[in-house]
Amino acid sequence: MKHYLEKLISREDLSFEEMKGATKYCLSEESTDSEIAALLTALQAKGETADEIAGIVDVIRSESTFSIPPIPGAIDNCGTGGDKSYSFNISTTSAFVMAGAGITVAKHGNRSITSKSGSADVLEALGVSLTLSIAHVEELLHENKIAFLFAPNVHHALKPFTKVRKDLGIATVFNVIGPLTNPISLDSQLLGVYRKDMLEMLAESLQKLGRRRAVVLNGAGNMDEATLAGENHLVLLDNGELTSFTLRPEDVGLPYFSKDEIRGGNAVENAEILQNVLKGKKGAYYDTVLLNAGVGIFTNGKAETILDGIDIARESIESGAALSKLENLIEYSKKIPSEVH
Repeated sequence: MKHYLEKLISREDLSFEEMKGATKYCLSEESTDSEIAALLTALQAKGETADEIAGIVDVIRSESTFSIPPIPGAIDNCGTGGDKSYSFNISTTSAFVMAGAGITVAKHGNRSITSKSGSADVLEALGVSLTLSIAHVEELLHENKIAFLFAPNVHHALKPFTKVRKDLGIATVFNVIGPLTNPISLDSQLLGVYRKDMLEMLAESLQKLGRRRAVVLNGAGNMDEATLAGENHLVLLDNGELTSFTLRPEDVGLPYFSKDEIRGGNAVENAEILQNVLKGKKGAYYDTVLLNAGVGIFTNGKAETILDGIDIARESIESGAALSKLENLIEYSKKIPSEVH
């Protein structure tokens, strides 16, 4: 660890393998809180690279208690959080729309950290179990096209980092990598980040982690979701090639809505918003979900353009398919014991 810390303090980058070695050491019984804190702080001060992010994520995923055979075409859509916009649960709502369009969505998430309601909070308010076993998740992904993986249930080995992060109380690499640590072997991924300067670097990290196709985006107003408040910045990863582009509401025939018009509330309030959107209630929430689900469907490759993706997303909602995915998940949750096997 001393070697790794000396390199970071000298503002030298760690290689993919060096970062894996440092992470494995942090998760071992030999490490101390001081060493873990020093690593996280030095990384943050230097600025993380794609190799460093991919290295730490690779170890976290390998340590996960969840191991499911790869599911062709599986995707996750999630923002890193941290944009402090207090928006409703955009990506969680969009996930059901994508599933309703026939795409397998392995939704990985956690409770709220910087907002009033994280994905786990709103799903729990809806009656979705957060303690699904590996067998439950696998069955749901095959039969319902969507399941939720509650991060603390699939990453038990991260306790050393969790304690130190709480003690430090500052932003670290963990404020960015959460969505990348999904233990399911994803074919594609839609990742939102509140920092525009991290778009290409995160896209490169996803490539190193084996994503065939991905979109990393920074929403108008530096949100970690696509918004209708102005210009969104996106980077597409497609079979190793990176392409940067911008997206405005008028580009896809959607109206302008300010960030204030998509603010959410607590978990119960956001659950109501989510259900209303899936039931087809028009307005800022609905159109924002169309945009994000459309980008997700495009990311997955089911649509050739984002505009086509939005059309598919609209059909998923209007046909009732998206809502049925949520209802199936709630009904399934009622039938299983509230414990992880």
